[in-house]
Amino acid sequence: MTMKLVKSNKQKTYEHIFKAAKENDKQAFRDLFLRLHDRDQHEVFHLLYPDKKRKISEFLTPEEFAEIFEWMETEDQEAAVQYLPDEYMAEVFNFMAADDVARFLSESEETDNQTLLAMMDDEESKRVKELLSYEPETAGSIMTKEFIAIHHKQSMSEVIKNLREIGSEAETIYYLYVIDDNDRLVGVLSLRDLLLSPENETVANIMFTQVVSVNIGDDQEQVARIIQDYDLLAIPVLDHDGRMQGIVTVDDVMDVIEEETTEDFNEFAAISRGDEDRRKTSPLSTAKSRIPWIVILLFLGMITGGLIGIFEETLESVVLLAAFMPIMMGTAGNVGTQSLAVAVRNLNIDDDRDKESFIQTIKNELGAGMIMGLIAGIVMIAIVVVIYGNAVLAFIIAVSMFITVSMATVIGTTIPTIIDKFNIDPAIASGPFITTINDSLSLIIYFTIATMLIEFL
Repeated sequence: MTMKLVKSNKQKTYEHIFKAAKENDKQAFRDLFLRLHDRDQHEVFHLLYPDKKRKISEFLTPEEFAEIFEWMETEDQEAAVQYLPDEYMAEVFNFMAADDVARFLSESEETDNQTLLAMMDDEESKRVKELLSYEPETAGSIMTKEFIAIHHKQSMSEVIKNLREIGSEAETIYYLYVIDDNDRLVGVLSLRDLLLSPENETVANIMFTQVVSVNIGDDQEQVARIIQDYDLLAIPVLDHDGRMQGIVTVDDVMDVIEEETTEDFNEFAAISRGDEDRRKTSPLSTAKSRIPWIVILLFLGMITGGLIGIFEETLESVVLLAAFMPIMMGTAGNVGTQSLAVAVRNLNIDDDRDKESFIQTIKNELGAGMIMGLIAGIVMIAIVVVIYGNAVLAFIIAVSMFITVSMATVIGTTIPTIIDKFNIDPAIASGPFITTINDSLSLIIYFTIATMLIEFL
């Protein structure tokens, strides 16, 4: 009931804001709009008609709109740049963190980057250009330049005074990075230690010297993993000479993890992002990315069809055997895919503490497969005996199910490792091979046992 009331009140507020925009009532718009959370302000902007979006530059200051702009998806950000004056947007970028501006300019295909950069303040524009110069998906490309750097000879009182003056410009103030005369990182001071230390104490005596850091050229996935492993809010980024260049914050890492997960899923499903924007993927490009796998599966599928031909006499003798072919093949495919996920995960783990050996993984999966196969076999015995009243058929299906499920787990674990040795992404290439091999294996086992016991059927 409370949630419905909150939603109803928010909707009424939205309607009043839309009315104020329609009537050009700047004061009423500001009074209502600025009460909302940044996320809700973004939603209001998204819902405004194009002609009303253009009025935002009259209703809000660039600094106020900068906070909303950071919440937007790239598509809405492009719309804002399109609807609002260039001078206004240049001021908006001046109030944003350099990494957020760089991210938008690198992702947008419809924005005149050079025009906007030229209109920005020289210092802000220089920071953005620096971030854009780094290789994509590296620590340098996702770091922010807005961090607090202090000198190791400063006292606590001097640091607090400095923090009050420039703290609002930083991405985070929870970590204060200690540098020497050559801008090299020598330690880190937490906000907690700063507040609890005597005012006349020097930074060098309080700072923590065993600082976890990353290199400016490190892959963003590696950066995300380190922040996750050490449970950090931010991590310093150093150049090759050990000089402090920026920080990567945990919110940027969350975006990286989401992007990488989406990319891995797209590749697994043969949905290649390529160099084109995902929103503009055409039917032709989608088909081109999937055709190779379809062709491979067609040829591999012929193997399964050939196996059915080999056991044609057995199948003609007992037509009922055909009814259980889909169950055998489907179960083998599902179990193999589950083992594939475990194997791919193990290949992608860099931490030796969490990584299992190849032999141990096979042992675990085989043990699980035997248990699943035994249970599946018992279930099939009960079903076949009750429905068909044929104990021999039930025995054939149960034994076949047990062997098939057990072997499917081993295949699902082994194939990704073999493919990885050839420097091919196992998440992309393993699926079709595992499915086809398990289909073929299940049919061979099933029909071999059935052929051996056909005289008893």
